Amino acid sequence: MGQNLHLRIKGENDAENRVLDSLNYRKQHGNYASITSEVDSLQNRLYKMGYIENELTHINRINDSVFSAKFFLKKKYSTLYIYYDKSVVDSKVLASVSKKISDAYFILEFSKVENALNYINSKISEKGLPFSKLRLSNIEIKEASNVSANLVLESNEQKRIVNNIIIKGYDKFPRSYLKYYLKIKPKQTFNLNVIKNKTQQLNNLKFASEAKPPEVLFSKDSTSLYLYLKKVKSNAFDGFLGFGTNEDTNKLEFNGFINLNLTNNLNYGESFKLLYKSDENDQKTFETNLTLPYLFKSPIGMDLQLRIFKRDSSFTTVNQSAKLHYQINPQHKIYTGILSTQSNNLLNESTTLSILDYKTTYYSLAYQYIKSQINNPLFPVNTTLYFESDFGKRIQLEQPEKQSLLSMDGFKIFNLNLKNSVYFRVNSATLNSKTYFENELLRFGGINSIRGFEENSIYASLFGLINTEYRYQLNNAMYIHSITDVAYFENKISNIKEKLYGFGFGFGILTKSGLLKFNYANGKTENTQFKLSNSKIHLSLTANF
Repeated sequence: MGQNLHLRIKGENDAENRVLDSLNYRKQHGNYASITSEVDSLQNRLYKMGYIENELTHINRINDSVFSAKFFLKKKYSTLYIYYDKSVVDSKVLASVSKKISDAYFILEFSKVENALNYINSKISEKGLPFSKLRLSNIEIKEASNVSANLVLESNEQKRIVNNIIIKGYDKFPRSYLKYYLKIKPKQTFNLNVIKNKTQQLNNLKFASEAKPPEVLFSKDSTSLYLYLKKVKSNAFDGFLGFGTNEDTNKLEFNGFINLNLTNNLNYGESFKLLYKSDENDQKTFETNLTLPYLFKSPIGMDLQLRIFKRDSSFTTVNQSAKLHYQINPQHKIYTGILSTQSNNLLNESTTLSILDYKTTYYSLAYQYIKSQINNPLFPVNTTLYFESDFGKRIQLEQPEKQSLLSMDGFKIFNLNLKNSVYFRVNSATLNSKTYFENELLRFGGINSIRGFEENSIYASLFGLINTEYRYQLNNAMYIHSITDVAYFENKISNIKEKLYGFGFGFGILTKSGLLKFNYANGKTENTQFKLSNSKIHLSLTANF
């Protein structure tokens, strides 16, 4: 066992004693080496406080267990004038650490010098000099309570750039994502902290993730960056089965859909979606989407869509669109493109005046924002926002009419703590036109809009809806939630303005097959009473493979 030694440190007077006592130095030690180390550490702290002339006069042994050290603090200097070379340090960097900057020097309080120099050195390292060091030289007492010094950069290396990027674990990872998604490429100035922040964005991709942080191999004249990636199962099959009571026949009716999403099967980052939906109102939807990112190794991608909708024997509508997109960064994306629609009346023309043959051509601008929360397998996406504006014209019997379509869809999860969260979604759209046809109106209702209503049963020229859920996570694989939905819509053909409400509950279970969801919701209009017969039960399963 070591000795129990006691250290006392004193100054020249009571004022100096108060300064020394305020430093809370360690008084109990096991040996003499520990005592001298503590005295050296305290002296360095005094230098940083501005007592640059302090002297250790002695360390004396009072008796077998007590040692006494005495300091002469002398004068305390408050500020340091640091002279710098503008070719070495950018004045914009200095503005982050000092409020008083000239072309020749900047001023710091002594207590902030160490942190300031560390910050400046980190910014110099980001410019491709990872082994650079800063030091102060020619330290002189200037006047009154001020001191001056020169800022010196010690670096014997050339500016470092990334010469090679080597991918381990997922050799066929699409290289275009390095250049345009992560914005990491050869000949780029080396900055490891920036690279680490960028590679974390890989976890936002559906088909790849980071296995471990990147590593760097430095040689005399090159810098090799190693990225450790792994391929993730990204194909998904989604479907649901819904059933409810028909208000007219009081019979149980079933509806549902299948949604197939194939992603990155060609190791290109491409995505193909196929949707087929059959609603309880004898409505059928067929939709395909193809996304091709980074065409010809450029930053531009393409989105193609075909959508066919048929309502019983009334009409069919075919939508086609082609868009180009540009990924600004992993969270932001913009689109532009063209959309065309053709709708045909399947009824006898004399039967209805609100369903007519027409064609439309729209030019589109859109913006998308996605923010992930990778540590939550039940809710991997925290925030999304999609806004689209379409402008063009409709032609019916060779008569053109200007139209515009604006739509927005987004949600945000507010995490109250590890188990409790609130889901908030806003979805709205408006079709602006002088006249309206029934077969061009917006359609909503059902599990993906306002719950408690039949799928696509509500036709509107304008609608806005809010979905909210209070979620309680029982564990990492199961949660329960409430359902509170509110919607407002207008139908200018029938002059309807109405509010809708949906209330219920549900749960989700993450199984080996995928995420199983159960929703029970009851819907009502503003001036009607709740009826159990109007309740809807929805089951859905999203399986990744």
